[in-house]
Amino acid sequence: MRRSAFQMILVAALAVLIIGAAPLQASIKLYLKDGSYELVNSYQIVGDRVRYYSLDRSDWEEIPKSLVDFEATERAEAEKKAEQAKQLKAAEELQNQRFEVPANTGFEIKPGIRLPGDGGVYAFDGIRVIHLIQDPAQVVTDKKRIALMMVMPGPLLKKQALVVLPGDRAAVRITVEQPVFYVQDIDNWAEQAQLVPLVRKKDSRVVEKIQSGIGVGKSGELRAGLPLERKQLAAGVYELKPVEPLKSGEYALGEMLEDKLNIDVWDFGIDLPGSK
Repeated sequence: MRRSAFQMILVAALAVLIIGAAPLQASIKLYLKDGSYELVNSYQIVGDRVRYYSLDRSDWEEIPKSLVDFEATERAEAEKKAEQAKQLKAAEELQNQRFEVPANTGFEIKPGIRLPGDGGVYAFDGIRVIHLIQDPAQVVTDKKRIALMMVMPGPLLKKQALVVLPGDRAAVRITVEQPVFYVQDIDNWAEQAQLVPLVRKKDSRVVEKIQSGIGVGKSGELRAGLPLERKQLAAGVYELKPVEPLKSGEYALGEMLEDKLNIDVWDFGIDLPGSK
């Protein structure tokens, strides 16, 4: 499939972030025979000496050629280039996973508009069928609360943890306030799917709180679910519609396992015109 200009720009941006995000100047580890190294921009052999530009001291310097381990220097450069090529390939695969348009060969949701033939979770904004990505959340404990509990004479406080997704924004963005979601899965988990608004933090998004123990308030998983209209369209195909318009922000669709939320969720963001 041919890439759009946007996709090509995205791959280039990922390459910069992965490969060249560190220093603005290319760095080379010039290894010495004592096992140490100088971080340099470039170097050259001049007679019996090696002249190099030190990134640490921002100046040209010279040392005897006999002190330099050229074999170790060249080996380190080859390993760095191999790792960069590996990371660039991984970036391209991630870009393709998130932004390649899937072939619409599955259930027809509107005249001329079909879901992809593969199972998964999709959003429809009235124009596009958008593939949502399942992202694993993490359980993070409240270290301050744990420290306080350790010095208390009894279990007077609840144990509390947060379920969070890394990053303050989802990769998938939707620009309408009431997208329609479609779940294709033979397990029919969409019957108990939950739409959860996420709380943005500096570098994460909170899915829910988990608390237990003796104390004030309710124990268990605490989250704010939004109501959904559900309709089974075919075997293993469900349509989910938010009852109320969604505000600009971060959201996730989750699978309920009895009364527990599977913390591997399908996250997305709503970006409405005029919102910041």
